[in-house]
Amino acid sequence: MANQNSPVAASSKGKVKDKAQHAVILDKTTSEKLHKDVPSFRLVTVATLVDRMKINGSLARQCIKDLEEKGIIKPVVQHSKMKIYTRAVGGTD
Repeated sequence: MANQNSPVAASSKGKVKDKAQHAVILDKTTSEKLHKDVPSFRLVTVATLVDRMKINGSLARQCIKDLEEKGIIKPVVQHSKMKIYTRAVGGTD
């Protein structure tokens, strides 16, 4: 027979994280913000663009590719899993 004086453990459902609402299409305001702010970033990765610009990962990868073609950012490390970029400063290496 169970002890009637022992407390029953309360069940916890754990932490609930809010679902992020990231843009899936690059609108004009986000595009302008991207071209204005990204050249000041010292570190540019997919994760930093997702976090700061509130865009999804696939859109961030396309933006990085576009910024690299325009010469706004330059690659530091290009690995198959993680590509790291930095701002392009004047002059050539």
